[in-house]
Amino acid sequence: MTGYLFLGLAVLVAVAGWEVRRRLREQTRAGVTDDVVRRIETVGRVDAEDIEPVDLEQVRREEDEFWAQTWDEPEEL
Repeated sequence: MTGYLFLGLAVLVAVAGWEVRRRLREQTRAGVTDDVVRRIETVGRVDAEDIEPVDLEQVRREEDEFWAQTWDEPEEL
């Protein structure tokens, strides 16, 4: 009985892994197409409309907050 359970779980994991791998492959293909490569070759860059610009002031504030945190000293063993 446990052999069938193990076999069933192994098949389930294999199918899930295959599905994840297929999705990743599709995302990679959709990201860089022949048209995108041609634009990079001719223009030298690709404009992406869905990418938001980085707010450098917000990044600076969050980094300053991180470094301003006080850290507890490690306990001696």
